[in-house]
Amino acid sequence: MSEDNNDRKVAPVDTPTGGMGADAPTGDKAAEWRGIANEDADVTGAGNLILARRSRRLLAELVRPHRRAVALALLLVVIENAAMVSGPLFVAYGLDRGIDAGTRGEWAALVWAVGGYLCATLIGGLATFCFIRLVGRISQDVLFDLRVRAFAHTQRLDVAFHEKYTSGKIVTRLTGDIESLQQLLESSLNMALGAILSVVSIAVLLVYLDPPLAMIVFVGFVPLVFVTRWAQRKQRTGYRRTRRAVARVVVHFVESMGGMRAVQAFRREQRNDAVLAAEDGDFRDANIVALRGMAEYTGLTRLLGNLTTVIVIVVGAWRVIHGDLAVGVLAAYLLYLNNFYKPLDDLAQVFNSYQSAAAALEKISGVLEEQPAVTEPDDPIPLKTAEGHLRLERVWFDYSGAPAENPVLPELALDIPAGQVLALVGPTGAGKSTLVKLLTRFYDPSGGRVTLDGNDLRRIADADLRRNVVMVTQEAYLFAGSVADNIRIGRPDANDAEVRSAARAVGLDTFVDTLPDGFDTDVRRRGGRLSAGQRQLVAFARVFLADPAVLVLDEATSSLDIPGERLVQDALETVLRGRTAIIIAHRLSTVAIADRVLVMEAGRIVEDGSPEQLIAGEGRFAGLHAAWRESLV
Repeated sequence: MSEDNNDRKVAPVDTPTGGMGADAPTGDKAAEWRGIANEDADVTGAGNLILARRSRRLLAELVRPHRRAVALALLLVVIENAAMVSGPLFVAYGLDRGIDAGTRGEWAALVWAVGGYLCATLIGGLATFCFIRLVGRISQDVLFDLRVRAFAHTQRLDVAFHEKYTSGKIVTRLTGDIESLQQLLESSLNMALGAILSVVSIAVLLVYLDPPLAMIVFVGFVPLVFVTRWAQRKQRTGYRRTRRAVARVVVHFVESMGGMRAVQAFRREQRNDAVLAAEDGDFRDANIVALRGMAEYTGLTRLLGNLTTVIVIVVGAWRVIHGDLAVGVLAAYLLYLNNFYKPLDDLAQVFNSYQSAAAALEKISGVLEEQPAVTEPDDPIPLKTAEGHLRLERVWFDYSGAPAENPVLPELALDIPAGQVLALVGPTGAGKSTLVKLLTRFYDPSGGRVTLDGNDLRRIADADLRRNVVMVTQEAYLFAGSVADNIRIGRPDANDAEVRSAARAVGLDTFVDTLPDGFDTDVRRRGGRLSAGQRQLVAFARVFLADPAVLVLDEATSSLDIPGERLVQDALETVLRGRTAIIIAHRLSTVAIADRVLVMEAGRIVEDGSPEQLIAGEGRFAGLHAAWRESLV
């Protein structure tokens, strides 16, 4: 199995008590549980309950710090609702008593009715204004906390997670999914709380005004309950599909934009257009299905409300004609009935927003439930400054995490003394990159242990390990910002003089002096302003400043031209001096600076010796060296 295989399987991760793992079904539910962990799978049955419970738990955690503000918001809703439901009472009072008294020249009752209605309107408007402002603040604070929490959590997750979970999906979780939650919190929450209070308070008033008519209204609720349950199941599935579909759209977009040079070089534009059209078509179709479900639910609730209103009008009019009901009471009843079904209509809209937000929250909570396979030790061994002695003791590794017939690395023993420069050579898929990932603890071994100065890497605090073991990759990733800022990543507290000294040590200062703003020059996104060799020199200056005990170089010179390689080779001699180094190299010119060479094949070490010893022999390295010399001629 090649370590370059992007489709590798990652070992399942145990979640802590109280996380998703605590709710995991067993036995016959195992297949369904695997579906919960798969973003592209539909979930039913117990899985729905688990996802809903997990989402509610996350939302409760986010809202808990704002309990007082939420309580004040609820009080404002109650005041707004009280003002709203009192309006028709003033109307009924004015019709039944105010008009009759006014015909006799007594205007007090009518004035009270009009004044009370105006006061109720003003109080309701003021309460609504304060509520919307307060809820807007609460929602933004909650969303801020969620974004920070999700971003920080994804940074803590190990390499295994990021190799299986594309950056496009993470972007979707932090943008589109959070926007769905924002819509629910900012607009729908006000509507939902007001609607629920309105329905409850108006229901009480309907019973107070006329119990027989109230019974007609409540009977209409029976089919509404069944319609709501049916719509809930249908729309939950539909909105989960939209979240999956939009994630695939963003993934394709991010990959295409990130690889634009390759896209244009190989004329892949039309192919990308076709893929995006297909993915975006799925997203469109998923939204259409979700919106159709909303339309069906809204239409049915309005139909039930209108039918009930018609029945109330017929029965109420018949009773007014026969003197069993006052006309003012019927007028107030119809006003309340309008306000009774309008909130139900609002709840239908909120229901749609809630289903979308719930599906989004399921995805976000799924990311937050992920636990790193490479974890911080509970009781770390203090390690301030390491000597750099590395050992692999009966180490084997497979990306599945379980015993396999052909693991990526079969049982392996290796001793790398402090200060030794070790070169790894071998064909693609030999296990070189996997080995250095274990040495840098981007993965933990499936069996055996890796030690630094006799300490198991799993017992060393991550901060101590990263300070003493540094890896430089072929890409030499630079962040947008100045040259100095990118060098200072090696030691954030370094002053300008130390940054310049590090640049001078690797021969970078001469080039930097030619830049418009020297060390303050912006290298642009991914260091696009610099050549590959210059980016690599910045990475070496970063390492020199960090001064680790162990340095791992993964194909650090493979993408360079001859002049660039010479610059980097000169810098390497400075950077490697006095420290342990492991170098993965396809170019044998890089191997020449090594004290020791390991030739790997199928995860095993097939040759081990100094460059001179292996060249003098008749093994694989000697053949590789001879072929390299012939290519130079």
